[in-house]
Amino acid sequence: MAKATNDYTKMMQDMMGSFPMDMSAFEGAMKSSQAFGEKMTKVALEAADKSTEISTAWTKTTISKMGDLSSTKADPADYTKAMTEFASAQAESAAEHMSAFAEVAKKVQMDTVELMLAAGKDMGEEASKNVKKATDEVSKATKAASK
Repeated sequence: MAKATNDYTKMMQDMMGSFPMDMSAFEGAMKSSQAFGEKMTKVALEAADKSTEISTAWTKTTISKMGDLSSTKADPADYTKAMTEFASAQAESAAEHMSAFAEVAKKVQMDTVELMLAAGKDMGEEASKNVKKATDEVSKATKAASK
């Protein structure tokens, strides 16, 4: 039984050996894919970093405003005034910070589209180069076979 397995393995090796393959195309595709992944990761990490900064600033602003809200007031009407001021400040802060988040999202979108277009262009050029190379090889093989 082991002999049959060895024969099968040798037969497969011989068969694959008769079909020469240029692995450089696969290696090039792998390198391109890795470079693209690295660039996309950089975009995502920069966005996460900026989003964290925005969230931290928003939290600090909210906490500082809550100090005014929680202080003891002499007149009951002052509590209403403090709550109104807090709500107004929060609405303004929310608009400001949501706008900052939108800018981060817009930058990520633009960077992603730019990377996708560059990757598509690179892939098109690589495919064109490989097709030309394969055509040249087939032409050479056809000429050699016809002699």
